[in-house]
Amino acid sequence: MKKTGPIIVTVLLAALALKPAFAARTLDIYFIDVEGGQSTLLVTPAGESLLVDTGYSANGRDSARILAAARDAGVKQIDYLLITHFHPDHDGGVAELSTMIPIRTFIDHGDLVRSPEALAEERWPGVSAAYTAYAAARSKATHVEPKPGDRLPLKGVDVVFVSSAAATIAKPVAGAGQPNPACDAPAPPAQERLENPRSTGFHLRFGRFRFVDLGDLSGPPLFALLCPANLLGPIDLYLVPHHGGPDVTYPATFAVKPRVAIVNNGAIKGGSPEGFAALHGVQGLQDVWQLHRSQLAGARNFADDRIANLDESTGHWIKASASEDGSFTVTNGRTGVTKKYAPPPQSLRDPQAERRRRAPPPDAREMTPQPPA
Repeated sequence: MKKTGPIIVTVLLAALALKPAFAARTLDIYFIDVEGGQSTLLVTPAGESLLVDTGYSANGRDSARILAAARDAGVKQIDYLLITHFHPDHDGGVAELSTMIPIRTFIDHGDLVRSPEALAEERWPGVSAAYTAYAAARSKATHVEPKPGDRLPLKGVDVVFVSSAAATIAKPVAGAGQPNPACDAPAPPAQERLENPRSTGFHLRFGRFRFVDLGDLSGPPLFALLCPANLLGPIDLYLVPHHGGPDVTYPATFAVKPRVAIVNNGAIKGGSPEGFAALHGVQGLQDVWQLHRSQLAGARNFADDRIANLDESTGHWIKASASEDGSFTVTNGRTGVTKKYAPPPQSLRDPQAERRRRAPPPDAREMTPQPPA
C-alpha cells in the first residue's frame, strides 16, 4: 500500500505532461479586426505560424491587435508572413509589426504594377508609400514568390497556393474538379483592376477540414478557379474574398459549398449589401460570422451573436479551431460564446483523395526561398 501514492502521483504527472500535447491538436485561425482590411493568423498543431496580411499602419492599432492574437496563441515569431497583395489595408502594418515580433519569411507576388494606369490612380501615392515601407522590412528576411501549385512546408497541414500575380492553378486540388453549373454568366469585373486580381491565395487541408483564403482575388482569376469547373472543391470554412464585396459573391463563387463563412469587413468598408444578400441565399451555408456590423445602407447584417464588433469602439477577433476529423468551432471574441460544427458528411469528400491526403501529388513543388537582398 505504501507504493500506491507515488504510483498515483507519477501517473498524474504524466497525464498533466501530456495535456498540452493533446490540447494543441487543433489548427487555430484568428480573424483579427483591422477595421475592414485583412489580418488572419493561422497556428498549426505543430506550433508553426502563418500570418496573412497585416491591416493598416494606423499608428500601431492593427499591429498591436495582431500581437495580442499571437500572444493568445503562444506564438513568439511569425514563421511565414503572406501579403496577398499590395494595398495599404493588407500590407500597411508590416513595418510596425516587424519591430514587435520576428518575421522569418515573407511571401508575396513580387512587386507593384507600375503601368501608366497605375501611376495615374488617385490612390497611387498611398499604395506606393505602403509598399516601400513593406519592401524595406522584407529586405531583412527571407523572401519567397510562390507560383500557383507551390506548397508551403508546414508540418501536418497541406497548404497549396492557388493564385498569384493574376495566374491560377490549372488542375484541381485533391477531391475537386466538379463542373460548376452556375458558370453561365461571365464574371463581374473586379472593382479594383490592378492589385486585387493579383492576390496570392491558398487552399488549406488539415485532415478532413478545408479552408480557403484568396485575399481580394476578383475578376478573371477568381472566375478561373471556379469555372467551368470548381478547382477548389467543397470548403468547410470560407473567408469571403474582398471583404464580402459585390464582385466576389456572384452565384458561381458558391460552388465551394461553404458550411461556414467569415466576412472580414469594417463598419463602412466591405460587407456590401449585395454580398450579404447573396450570402443569405446560399444553400447549405450554416452560418456567416462578421468582424463588424455593417453600417452601410441596405446591408442585411447577420445576427448580433455572429458579429465580433457592433461598432468601431472595440477590436475583437473571431477564432476558429479545427480538428483533423473536419469538425471545428468558431468563437466570438466579444461574447466568448463558441459554436461547434460537426465533421462534414462523407459525401462532401472524395474517399480516394482522403487516402492520399498525407502525400502530395508527384508534381507538387515547395516554394523556393530567396535570401535577403
